[in-house]
Amino acid sequence: MAKPIGIQLYTLRDMAKEDFVQVLKTVADIGYKGVEFAGFHGKSPAELRKVLDDLGLVACSTHGPLVTKDNAAEQVDYARTLGYDVIIAGVHGEEWNSPEGIKAVASRFQAAAEALEGTGVRMGYHNHWWEMNDFNGTLGYEIFLDNAPGVVGELDVYWAANFGKVSVTDLLKRRGKRFPLLHIKDGPLVEKAQHLAVGAGKMDIPACVAAADMNTVKWMIVEIDSTPGDMLTAVRESYTYLTSQGLAEGNK
Repeated sequence: MAKPIGIQLYTLRDMAKEDFVQVLKTVADIGYKGVEFAGFHGKSPAELRKVLDDLGLVACSTHGPLVTKDNAAEQVDYARTLGYDVIIAGVHGEEWNSPEGIKAVASRFQAAAEALEGTGVRMGYHNHWWEMNDFNGTLGYEIFLDNAPGVVGELDVYWAANFGKVSVTDLLKRRGKRFPLLHIKDGPLVEKAQHLAVGAGKMDIPACVAAADMNTVKWMIVEIDSTPGDMLTAVRESYTYLTSQGLAEGNK
């Protein structure tokens, strides 16, 4: 069964700076079922929840800070108000260059997961390419997963490919039960190149979906960091591709 389609609102960040509510209306009009937040653009969670309800949208998750004991109560309140149950963060830095550094990252994320225990909200990690280095046959990202058992993954399939160096389908087959959220992204698999509408690049999106553990996956989330053409057009084309191919389910 196809999973619901959402969009990471970072994709439309430039439009959101001008009129965030209009962005939400636009993605609802396209047919997206859910949105993943990347900031609230001056709106309160309560204000945004009303807009989502009026538009028939669901908050599937958010990108936010690493949860700590100090901010956990606030982050859980945001989650409960908006209706999502996963808070996603990430780390960029030299720590990913060694197993010891990776284990240090994992320790912080595991502590975050433990700070959320009993709240119904989970801590998650969104990968880029720098987590996909190989250490004696094991990906750095998998070292992280092994050392942060309480953390869920939001697998960005494009970045996980590491510009063609990593088999994303094999990773999904090995670790699929850790990924309730998939970031569906496409492009030329060339370092520093801009992304393309889903279905227009070199990623084998149907193979990624087929390899995923669909009993675990809850959302298929489109994200386009940048594109050489019109971003809103790419957002529409991504929706059309995924829904018309039966890879995700939308509202239209």
